[in-house]
Amino acid sequence: MTRIEAVFFDAAGTLIAVNGSVGGIYARLAQAHGKTVAVADLEAGFGRAFAAAPPMAFPGAAVGEIPALEKQWWRDLVRQVFSPLGPFPAFDAYFDELYDFFAQPRAWRLYPDTRPALEALHVRGIRLGVISNFDSRLFGLLDGLGIARFFDPTVISTRAGAAKPDTAIFSHALARHGLAAEHAVHVGDSYEMDILGARAAGLQPVLIDRRAKSSRPGACLSVSDLVHIPAVLDRLEAARSGRS
Repeated sequence: MTRIEAVFFDAAGTLIAVNGSVGGIYARLAQAHGKTVAVADLEAGFGRAFAAAPPMAFPGAAVGEIPALEKQWWRDLVRQVFSPLGPFPAFDAYFDELYDFFAQPRAWRLYPDTRPALEALHVRGIRLGVISNFDSRLFGLLDGLGIARFFDPTVISTRAGAAKPDTAIFSHALARHGLAAEHAVHVGDSYEMDILGARAAGLQPVLIDRRAKSSRPGACLSVSDLVHIPAVLDRLEAARSGRS
């Protein structure tokens, strides 16, 4: 039987969420810098800009260059959000405050199912890791939210030089554990990034679909709550044992 030894998780949208709405936070901080904008316009603009942005990965970059590259990536994205909304003379000062704000744990929250699921998997002796298209701020966020201790490794796209769904980021995480792909599960909230990427890399993907909103629920294993992940592992291992 091929035993499952590790479970990797996506971060934002899977383990953690913005504490409030992106549009609301953008609008509140913009108001403090003299720019009044509608929350709905910012929500829509962020969605468009994020979807159109290049992968958040910098292959070949020196480690010391990465923080500046990360911040410039976000600066370009936020500028795209505001570009249709008229002049914003204080944009640079605004962006600096915005970027620093999202580095603070108070800007984020754990989903209620996150800690119980991690505790249950930890007790079972499952190795846990993170595979995320995030920047270096994630390390401090996971620590500040009290869950960094569960993860080894935390692999982010900006340091791995590849972003999901590129299989290279999954291979990078597996190599950190010395694991073959068939011994690992990856859990995430994006069908395109997490499910298709993990599947292509040979990991067993599981979709976290808290609102049952996926248009393709039959195309992969899915759960509505992370606390169901241990039961999913039991079913997977039982199925593998039956085939062996």
